[in-house]
Amino acid sequence: MLKIFADRGGTFTDIVAITNNQTIIERLAKHPERFLIVPLPNQEWVIVYKLLSENPEQYQDAAIQGIRDIIGISNQESIPSQTIEVVKMGTTVATNALLERKGDRVVLAITKGFKDALRIGYQNRPNIFARQIILPTMLYEQVIEVNERYNAHGQELIAVNIEQTKNDLQAAYHTGIRSCAIVFMHSDRYPKHEQQVAQIAHKIGFTQISVSHQVSPLMKLVSRGDTTVVDAYLTPILRRYVNQVASQLPNVRLMFMKSDGGLTDAQQFQGKDSILSGPAGGIVGAVQTSKRAGFELVITFDMGGTSTDVAHFKGEYERQLDSEIAGARMRVPVLAINTIAAGGGSILFFDGSSYRVGPQSAGSNPGPACYRRGGQLTVTDANVMLGKIHPQYFPSVFGNTGNLPLDQDIVKKLFIQLSQDITAVTGNNSTPEQVAAGFIAIAVENMANAIKKISLQRGYDVTEYVLCCFGGAGGQVACLIADTLGMKKIFLHPYAGVLSAYGMGLADVRAIKEAGVEQLLNQSLIPHLQQLINSLEIQARSTINSDETSSKEEIVKKLNLKYDGTNSTLNINFADDVALMRKEFETEHKSRYGFIQSEKTLIVESASVEVIQKMDTPEEPLITRNRPQTVAPKSVETVKMFTANQWYDAPVYRREDLQPGDRISQPAIIVEKISTIVVEANWEAILTERNHLILQSLV
Repeated sequence: MLKIFADRGGTFTDIVAITNNQTIIERLAKHPERFLIVPLPNQEWVIVYKLLSENPEQYQDAAIQGIRDIIGISNQESIPSQTIEVVKMGTTVATNALLERKGDRVVLAITKGFKDALRIGYQNRPNIFARQIILPTMLYEQVIEVNERYNAHGQELIAVNIEQTKNDLQAAYHTGIRSCAIVFMHSDRYPKHEQQVAQIAHKIGFTQISVSHQVSPLMKLVSRGDTTVVDAYLTPILRRYVNQVASQLPNVRLMFMKSDGGLTDAQQFQGKDSILSGPAGGIVGAVQTSKRAGFELVITFDMGGTSTDVAHFKGEYERQLDSEIAGARMRVPVLAINTIAAGGGSILFFDGSSYRVGPQSAGSNPGPACYRRGGQLTVTDANVMLGKIHPQYFPSVFGNTGNLPLDQDIVKKLFIQLSQDITAVTGNNSTPEQVAAGFIAIAVENMANAIKKISLQRGYDVTEYVLCCFGGAGGQVACLIADTLGMKKIFLHPYAGVLSAYGMGLADVRAIKEAGVEQLLNQSLIPHLQQLINSLEIQARSTINSDETSSKEEIVKKLNLKYDGTNSTLNINFADDVALMRKEFETEHKSRYGFIQSEKTLIVESASVEVIQKMDTPEEPLITRNRPQTVAPKSVETVKMFTANQWYDAPVYRREDLQPGDRISQPAIIVEKISTIVVEANWEAILTERNHLILQSLV
């Protein structure tokens, strides 16, 4: 049987499969240049495979094609579903639709008088010096004002005008709109009117109906409304993609990664939960593998082809309730991930006075210049120019035929031309390799600043943390990032190049339910909170497949607290003791903001319950040393590598040739089938018995 974990990224789709099928392993072993195969202690094998996310000449969907390649069937053959136990996926389908504004057409039904509420938003200015404010385009196409109203205390002031609402929705339906978002004032507490209008929309024939009291049952009309519109906008796109994948995998259990770091069954996967689907798998993979390696304080650093994602971990996954993604405000729990447009595919250019890195990306088609599709210079090309990436150690999957190596010659030619152009404008006689190193330095600074936002700027001493580095491009800049931040230790898992996919296999099934409270925190409120939390737990359990009876369960109960008169909440553990919760709140507030206000009362903004269903996760084998401790590993060759503003003779090691206890204490390159790791000057690489690579600063 096969277990498939897949992550469809912007440039590459990564697949990790686990199987006990000897026939599959024997066939794939004949193609070591394409597949990495690792034996496990329990008579199973791990298969690691990467392919381009977009290759229209070869296949329609990369994840499905990856499954076909592993099983060994052509595009015309049906996938034998009886050979697959489960498929766990992360996808960027909804994220891309939001970024490119290619979701479904949506009609918004909102309380009369609030037609422009979502357009007006909170009137904050992202750039306070901009004289022309360019607002993001709205996701809804039409607005229907519904004559209805509850007051804040649940008194019905105006009943729903059924006939008028029906006529207005019917008119929108006749224009071809099939997705409806319903957002009414105070419906987070008093949802009757939304339920009435949802029934009307259902009878008319709308195929997607998102109601705010179900999508985001919390206060704040604007962010609750935006979240509901996003759900209505993206869920149909997501549903079509899920159905397309499911049609290729009949009778296979199909699960998707949600933005909160938990898995859910495909049929319960919604637009509002899908925005960070891929990156969330990376965070789970980084955290779980770091914990296995003995690290509890972790900065995750995921550098892919299109973007870089960073996150902070200190004992539990950090989530944020309010977020803004691609111009859309969201009010649902998502992992606290800071994403910047800097990846291996970020385009490099000189604007006449300074070097620029991104935010535009070359993607996978045409990709970097070295991909042989006529692309522009990128961060990946800069590392090729610096001798940190060598074609012979990179998969030969490029060019229109998909079987050629990286093109080193075009990279050198373009950097020579770029350095000449820069010299002509500035008079600065930088060599081509110095120009490439300058671009890398800018990319590194941008990525280091992203890490500072989620660590130093929130009161955490980043030097006490390990940098868990992964993603296809992460190992190429890991030491430079750590040097910039003053970090002393880097952790690289053997599957670092595909850790987002591997994280799908390490994730648990999770369901989070929340509800607004907005009351003073005192001892008399505790019984009400307990009753609410019990209700939320029942709701959360109802969304989880109860067939997994052998799995362990964990329940996490949280409150969002804030000082009375403020708007910034902190997430703390629910307890029967008010004093205990206040102490935890003040400790976190002191760490985050540097002060506390003991005289102020606390407000419970909302409560949440997370039901976690533990899944069986892949084992990791121990490796043994069969070479004397005094014998150093042998390099396969020595190459020229430009670092610290000079060329070094850098030995190249294959990771599979390293054994526990081996140390590399000079500039070097460690190559894997799925990524490249650069050991910079003043860093040392050590391999552990779990096949984990630890880089330690010698400074």
